[in-house]
Amino acid sequence: MTSLLLLTALLMDQSNTVKLFDGKTFAGWEGDTEKTWRIEDGAIVGGSLETVVPRNEFLATTKTFTDFELKLAFRIEGDASKANAGVQFRSKRIPNHHEVSGFQADIGQDYWGALYDESRRNKVLARPNKELLPKLATMNAWHSYTIRAEGARIRLWIDDQLTVDYTEKDDSIPRTGIIAPQVHGGAKVLVRYKDISITELAGK
Repeated sequence: MTSLLLLTALLMDQSNTVKLFDGKTFAGWEGDTEKTWRIEDGAIVGGSLETVVPRNEFLATTKTFTDFELKLAFRIEGDASKANAGVQFRSKRIPNHHEVSGFQADIGQDYWGALYDESRRNKVLARPNKELLPKLATMNAWHSYTIRAEGARIRLWIDDQLTVDYTEKDDSIPRTGIIAPQVHGGAKVLVRYKDISITELAGK
């Protein structure tokens, strides 16, 4: 592809980029906004450092997405050995349950930058090299996450460092669904998400 075509493709992507979070309201989102989720200083905040988060909670988009590049900033605080969070995508709410089923870009513990299958296969599908983990991210600091899903291919970046390049081989796994930031239960943990934007891509 020529440089002109590359530039044209980039400009087309940028024109399709929209903010999913306006920094002020939960417009376009649904979840437990009474006890778990709140908005502070332009960020979605979940959890507590004073009390143990009783269970996994998710703030989900009311819209579903298929092929896209999602960008956001995140910050996690708490006990580094227990604090965990993540961003669900191509996921769905489990009826009459607090859980969400689908792919998760993981945050915290030794799962930084890993791709997890939440409430479905319940396992890590791909993870960064062990040598990369200490350099990826830290507690109590802002980092960026990029999630790119194109057809069967899923790539994750933390702070522009590629952590996972995964191809889903099971054609029965849905390629569309909601996006849902998570705060993990079982620990005193506080997680913040902001600058959330998405660029929808042509399907493959």
